[in-house]
Amino acid sequence: MEKDIILKAENISKQYRLGQVGTGTLSHDLNRWWYQIRGKENPYLKIGDINDRSTKGTSDYVWALQDINFEVERGEVLGIIGKNGAGKSTLLKILSKVTAPTTGSIKSRGRIASLLEVGTGFNGEMTGRENIFLNGAILGMTKKEITSKLDEIIEFSGCERYVDTPVKRYSSGMTVRLAFAVAAFLEPEVLVIDEVLAVGDAEFQKKAIGKMQDISRGEGRTVLFVSHNMAAVKSLCTRGIVLEHGKVVFEGGIEDCINQYFNDLMQLTQRKWNPEASPQTDFLRLLEAKVLNENDELTLNHLISNSIILEFTYEIIKEERLFTHGFNLYNSQNIHILSSHDKDSQTLKSSLKKGIYKKRIVLPGNLLAEGNYSCSFAIMTYNPFFVEFHEIDIVGFNIIDEVGQHTARGNYSGNFPGVVRPILKWK
Repeated sequence: MEKDIILKAENISKQYRLGQVGTGTLSHDLNRWWYQIRGKENPYLKIGDINDRSTKGTSDYVWALQDINFEVERGEVLGIIGKNGAGKSTLLKILSKVTAPTTGSIKSRGRIASLLEVGTGFNGEMTGRENIFLNGAILGMTKKEITSKLDEIIEFSGCERYVDTPVKRYSSGMTVRLAFAVAAFLEPEVLVIDEVLAVGDAEFQKKAIGKMQDISRGEGRTVLFVSHNMAAVKSLCTRGIVLEHGKVVFEGGIEDCINQYFNDLMQLTQRKWNPEASPQTDFLRLLEAKVLNENDELTLNHLISNSIILEFTYEIIKEERLFTHGFNLYNSQNIHILSSHDKDSQTLKSSLKKGIYKKRIVLPGNLLAEGNYSCSFAIMTYNPFFVEFHEIDIVGFNIIDEVGQHTARGNYSGNFPGVVRPILKWK
C-alpha cells in the first residue's frame, strides 16, 4: 500500500550566528554573495558548533538543527521530544514557515496551522472574535467558512463572556484556549503544536488532547506535537522522533522514543556537588546523592524483587534550626509516583551540630513496575510548613522485571501495565 505523505522534511538545517548581531554581518553577507555568483557553496556552512548550551563554543556560528529528515503520513500524530535546547521549537517554526531553513526543504500538502507560543498571531488590540477571523484569514479560509465554525470555536475555548473584549486583557490561559480552538476547528490538514498547552489548566489540557485525538483518528488530519509531558505524548502520539543537540538521534514507535529520551536524559546513580554550587538553604547544603543496591553498591539497573537504597549526604552549616527531609519519585512519563516526608525525624525535635550527615530511604522490592525512575530531595521546616529547597532529577535508576513465582508477574511474560507492581495476597 502506497504511503500518503502529507509532510516531508529533507536535509533540514538551521544555522544562527551568536552575539548581538544575530544573523550575520555585511562582510559575511558579501562573502556569501561572492561565493554564490561563482557557483560555490556558502563558506559558513562548513563551520559552526553543535547546539550544546552547556559548553563554551569555539565558533561564532551554531547549528540549531542539522540534517533533519523525516516523513509524516496523513492522520499520523508525530511526537517531537528532547531536552530544552534540542531544537524542537526551531524545527516547528521551520515546518510552520515562520522561519526559513539554512539548507534543505519542506514539502507539504494543504494548510498548516501552528500554535507555537501563547498568543501566536493574535493582535492584542482586537477582540477575541476579531482575532478568530484574522487567524482564519491567515490560514486561507473564507469568511463564510470561519463563520460556520465560529460558535464551536467560542464554546470550546470557554471564553464566551470575553469574546468581544480585547485580547490584551486575557490571561495567558484564556489566550491559549482561544488560540488552540482557532487552530483546531479551522480544519487545517496539518496542526503544529508546541509546549503551549502547559499553560492551560488540567480541564483544558484534557479537552485539548481529546480534540487532537478526534482530529487525527476521526478526521484523518495530521498533528505534530511537542511536549515535556510524556503521559500526554504517549496517549496522543503514534510515532516519535528524539532530538538532541539539533540532530535526530532516534525515530520509531512512541514508547521506544520515550524510553530512549529518558535513557539519554540522565540516569545518574551518583551525583556530587561542590559546596558553592550545591542545593542549599541558609543552614544546610546537599553534598551527594546515591542509588545503592542491597549490598551498598552503586547500581543503575535493579531487579524488580530487590530493594533499592537512596542515600543523601548533607552538611549542617548553621545550628539551632529544626527541619525535616522529603523525597519524591517520578517515572519515565514524569508521573509523580509517590512522596515521603520524614515526619518522625529527630531533626524536628532537636537541632544538629555543624557537620556531615547522611539520610537513607529504602524502597522495598516488588513495589514499582519495570521502567525508568528519577528522584528528588527536599528540605522542609514545619510550623509553618515551608520548603527550603527541592532539587529534582538528582539521581535515577531502572527497574528490570523478571519472570518467576517470586514476582507479581509470575510466569506470564507478556505486557504488564501499571505504575506499581506489588505482590498482593489473594484469598
